[in-house]
Amino acid sequence: MKNHFSFPERLAVLGSTGSVGRQALSVAAEQGIAVDLLSARRSVALLEEQIRVFSPRLCAVTDPSAAADLRVRVRDTATRILSGEEGLLAAIAETHATAVVNAILGKDGLAPTLAVLRRGLRLALSNKESLVIAGEIVKRTARENSAELLPVDSEHCAIFQCLLSGHPGEVRRILLTASGGPFYGYGKAELEAVTKAQTLAHPTWRMGEKITVDSATLMNKGFELIEAVHLFDVKPEDVTVLVHRESIIHSAVEYIDNTVIAQLSVPDMRSCVQYALSYPDRAQAVIPPLDLAELATLSFSRPDEEAFPLLPLCRRAILCGGAAPAVLNAADEVAVGAFLNDRISFADIPRTVAAAYDAAADLFSERSLEGILSADAAARRITEELITGKRRT
Repeated sequence: MKNHFSFPERLAVLGSTGSVGRQALSVAAEQGIAVDLLSARRSVALLEEQIRVFSPRLCAVTDPSAAADLRVRVRDTATRILSGEEGLLAAIAETHATAVVNAILGKDGLAPTLAVLRRGLRLALSNKESLVIAGEIVKRTARENSAELLPVDSEHCAIFQCLLSGHPGEVRRILLTASGGPFYGYGKAELEAVTKAQTLAHPTWRMGEKITVDSATLMNKGFELIEAVHLFDVKPEDVTVLVHRESIIHSAVEYIDNTVIAQLSVPDMRSCVQYALSYPDRAQAVIPPLDLAELATLSFSRPDEEAFPLLPLCRRAILCGGAAPAVLNAADEVAVGAFLNDRISFADIPRTVAAAYDAAADLFSERSLEGILSADAAARRITEELITGKRRT
């Protein structure tokens, strides 16, 4: 038996053609939630298919040529196609949805995050970069507009649920779990020789290329540490990263009585999306059950921060505050793009990011949105100069 009472009547899915976006639409179909708005950058064929299945009123395509193509493809439907970044923001302003899943990748997700929160809507946030780049501003915008901000990342969804077991003052630390990526156990010398194909072969999750690379460098876990600090109002030193290869315990919270509350489930993002939409209620499952008897072991270890230096660099950035995390994110986006385009090696990613971070240190004090975005742009230029050899480390 399905319970529909706890779900929003209408949903918007931003980044609907990506991995999380597709899973959000799977939840919507399973639970009978109407979809009012879709958005993507340029995946026209998949967008057309989604429009014909879900019949949204609005669809925003940020690539203008792709938007023009889609208009022709779906001219027999009632869906209105909006174009460009301004079209996406206009669609958010017009949507009838009461809940929005933001599954846009990277910095491009920040402006939509703020637009959704300014409308006072429930935001199911998968775009971690919104909090990495401008966490203080995002949280303040949510408070000022009485908007609900609920995490979709599996780790933060788990932490959110574990925190319901006590009061904030009773929390000793957050235990943020990590799969360890495809190169768990590798030393620095071994990482010099890994290939792109090896990097993109994640042992547990099926994700987009950027986040898969970030998982391999442990940068993604560093970003999640920053995200946890902002989401749950904790200090960076109160977040401990543990490698958990099985990806069954999605994270845990340790309380002052030495009790540890953990959240376990099969690794499937649909559960996280659904909980962010149904909270404070729980709906019928859209994922397979967890058979504890079949689990041979649940193992844990500490991450190797010497071999994977981007994790401690993220901790440094959030301790610094201001624009430091935005600089780090910008450098990583450029470096990972260069790696995916065969311009640098895997081992060059942390070297390039660290060099760009240090070179942009005079920008860290920026705290306004304008200043942070300016620092982001400068960090991208610096990183590209390091890659092309126009700037020396």
